[in-house]
Amino acid sequence: MRDSDQPSSPVFLNPDDDAEMEQAFKRARQTFRFFWRELAWEYRRIIPALGVASVKVAFSDPPGPQTAERGPAVEQMWISEIEFDGQHVFGTLINKPNWLKTVHEGDNVKIRPTQVNDWMYSINDKVYGGYTVNLMRSRMGRKERAEHDAAWGLDFGSPDEIRIVPTDYVNEKAKPGGFFSRFKKDITPTPTVAEVAAKEHPMAINMKSSFEDFLKEDPTAITTTDDRGFTMLHQLALAGATGCVQVLLKHGSDPNLRAKNGLTPLQLAKSLGWKQTIAALESGGGS
Repeated sequence: MRDSDQPSSPVFLNPDDDAEMEQAFKRARQTFRFFWRELAWEYRRIIPALGVASVKVAFSDPPGPQTAERGPAVEQMWISEIEFDGQHVFGTLINKPNWLKTVHEGDNVKIRPTQVNDWMYSINDKVYGGYTVNLMRSRMGRKERAEHDAAWGLDFGSPDEIRIVPTDYVNEKAKPGGFFSRFKKDITPTPTVAEVAAKEHPMAINMKSSFEDFLKEDPTAITTTDDRGFTMLHQLALAGATGCVQVLLKHGSDPNLRAKNGLTPLQLAKSLGWKQTIAALESGGGS
């Protein structure tokens, strides 16, 4: 199995029975919802906040005879320009395959969430996610790791501790302040998955009151749909924005309206396991 650590990176060859890598794949899938939540809010920002935002996928050619010249049967590569509709992840392949013949850089990609093997985004050059990347970094010597990070131009942190979201998403007291804070080492513990899941995205929290005013001024926004047939309720349910979902339900948004892919807001929330959002939709008549 060949793993591409970055768009123009050297090749990393991993055995097909690499238990640690399989565990990294599993952890990435279990936390994919936080990657999508961040990306969903990124698409609503006027000023972009994310640098890198990519998902890693395993690609292969159709079955055929394996030869030395053919190389590994599977190549792990990154896709960007990510979209997600509750059923499929869409993106564009940003790596150039080394051996595969039926897959090409720039191809449009459509996969199931169960095919996600890693995800990664960056804010202010600090990386979040990157389960497989950090596993590979943990297997490097100090010099090789420094060269790897310099090639990316990003801060991956400790290879033994995966950051899912910025610490101030969970702990308001963790926000740095003042000129000299930039020279201080951040010793705030990395939030756990449970801590991240228990709190909404800061943008969802901050916009709740103004969002209600917006709906009062423009009630047509409640029923307006995008090209997927998603209302705002669909979009925010998939992003796990419970407070905003409650506001939409209060103003009459239909919790049982099906998008073009046949999914209701409740089904979208369930697709990523947003427990609080699911409860809010069920309380609001969702089925």
